[in-house]
Amino acid sequence: MKRYFIIALCFFSISGYAQDKPAPAKKIRNIIFMIGDGMGTTQIYAGLTANKGKLNLERFKCIGFSKTNSASDYITESAAGATAFAIGEKTYNGAIGVDTLKRAKPTIMEIAKKNGLSTGIVVTTDVTDATPATFASHQPSRELSAEIAAEYVHSGLDVLIGAGVSHFNDRKDGRNLINEFEKKGYQFKSTTAEIVQVKSGKLIGLVKEDRIAQRKDQLLQTEKTAISILKQNSKGFFLMVEGSKIDDGGHANDLPYVTEELIDFDQAIGAALDFAEKDGQTLVVVTADHETGGLTITDGNLKTGAISGKFSTDDHTGVMVPVFAFGPGAESFMGIYDNHTIFAKFRKLINFK
Repeated sequence: MKRYFIIALCFFSISGYAQDKPAPAKKIRNIIFMIGDGMGTTQIYAGLTANKGKLNLERFKCIGFSKTNSASDYITESAAGATAFAIGEKTYNGAIGVDTLKRAKPTIMEIAKKNGLSTGIVVTTDVTDATPATFASHQPSRELSAEIAAEYVHSGLDVLIGAGVSHFNDRKDGRNLINEFEKKGYQFKSTTAEIVQVKSGKLIGLVKEDRIAQRKDQLLQTEKTAISILKQNSKGFFLMVEGSKIDDGGHANDLPYVTEELIDFDQAIGAALDFAEKDGQTLVVVTADHETGGLTITDGNLKTGAISGKFSTDDHTGVMVPVFAFGPGAESFMGIYDNHTIFAKFRKLINFK
């Protein structure tokens, strides 16, 4: 019996250049790091289906996968997951900007600030929640919201937008952190309409926390505002943007909630890509801290947007999550690697000291 073998050769290009003609290295001035909390590949395809077959995520060509386990558990949670991104080390579940021995380690955002960049955080949840907190504070537990809020005052962030005003002005210690921010020159705004009017300077915007149905295009508009402020620094900026409530939909086992939040996050991704395409010196990286809900798609229609699915849990799962990269250095994010190595990739690509 004859046997036949087929050898398949894969040729690929990076940034429009053939493999035998490598693209010249471009300087990275800005990094926009976007985290879809609880966003696995199934959530992405559910959002794509609900959006009738289209997402801005399809514009990425460099794609990899991140292994999400924490130092203490096979299944991570947002604090350990985001801390791995922020400090470049895996740590225990619940840790905020500290290693396994509870020692504070400099975050990528703090390093960016020391290198002269402007820095910002834009989320759709409480700014003292796990993911945003890991980039600007150092606490042994994610439950220490009052302490996290107090650290923000001295963080040096140029822009901070999210929810959770009560942690700043209704405190047991009697401090009014909003007043402390204003004394440092920050503009405080409490509605999206007010936030988008700010054109320069330091900004803290704390609005009401809501689902997309109530907050409308808040993430898109506040992200654009943050970029317009931060880009005024000629040395560049580091901005972290979180689609925070994809995770909430997964915990609730609510598929429409998941898809609505995913599409909302994708609109913000589109704006980041538009800026990066025009700017030419901006790296955009999109990933997740973990998957939530163990979602399975059971049926759907790409023309109508109809979709149905089932969840296997109301908690996180241990699956790998995708990493999408666009701009100079994007090819560094291809492959399979541990979540904490994203920190090292950022630091090397932008040449942080």
